[in-house]
Amino acid sequence: MKLNEKAIIYVPDGEEKEKAIARTTHLAISAHQDDIEFMAYAPTAECFGKKDKWFSGVVVTDGAGSPRSGLYADYTDEEMKAVRITEQQKAAFVGEYGFQALLGHPSSAVKNPDDKVIVEELAEIIRAAKPKYIYTHNLADKHDTHVSTVLKVIAALRTLKKEELPEKVYGCEVWRDLDWVCDEEKVFLDCGAHPNLMRCLSAVFDSQIIGGKRYDLAAEGRRLANATFSASHSCDTYSALNYAMDLTPLCDKTVDLTEYVTGYIDRFKKAVEDKLAEFLPKK
Repeated sequence: MKLNEKAIIYVPDGEEKEKAIARTTHLAISAHQDDIEFMAYAPTAECFGKKDKWFSGVVVTDGAGSPRSGLYADYTDEEMKAVRITEQQKAAFVGEYGFQALLGHPSSAVKNPDDKVIVEELAEIIRAAKPKYIYTHNLADKHDTHVSTVLKVIAALRTLKKEELPEKVYGCEVWRDLDWVCDEEKVFLDCGAHPNLMRCLSAVFDSQIIGGKRYDLAAEGRRLANATFSASHSCDTYSALNYAMDLTPLCDKTVDLTEYVTGYIDRFKKAVEDKLAEFLPKK
């Protein structure tokens, strides 16, 4: 693969890199260190301890510019980059990832619509890994770098041949949940397996937790809330749950991205209107 000189490929179990990448069945592509663990725990747990399924991760940005306080209050951006690389590698080791790629791009490059380098690198990785499933950010996320990252992922997928494409591409919740998506369109990602592993993966990101953001508690709270509020008239089926959008149709370059995501919003609006009309007094 042709990656930039700052890129790091980490293989926790020491397997040869090409083999480690090629064994991947489930691939998560995120903007930042720790996004993978919050949005794609379900496939991590599904692959954990298996020999026929391998979860791997790609982080696009370098981790600079994150909030910091306490122990990390006086850390420079360069020092924070090093800390966040180490934390992501710890998560990859604990979660037994097939491989962990850290591409090391600044957020400004990810948010630049004209930057083709990241698109080309992602296409290289996907082509080499040949995953059945890809997990990334959703198009309705409110974080600029998250939205920019999923757009880069889609652009990369659109450069691939049909036989190189994954079976499914999912856009997961991080900086905005997907509770508002109509129930029949939600993709349910079961996060109930190995709750001890789930907490360990979140906990390794000390620079974010001690640095002032309790992402670990917030992510677990969302999963628990989704599990209970996913159905109003039945007992809980899940103990922990994340939602995702099905982005697979966007591999087709003829499908308009904006129309695709706003279609979810339009259908939600219609569902609310229909519910109100059902119970409002008739004129």
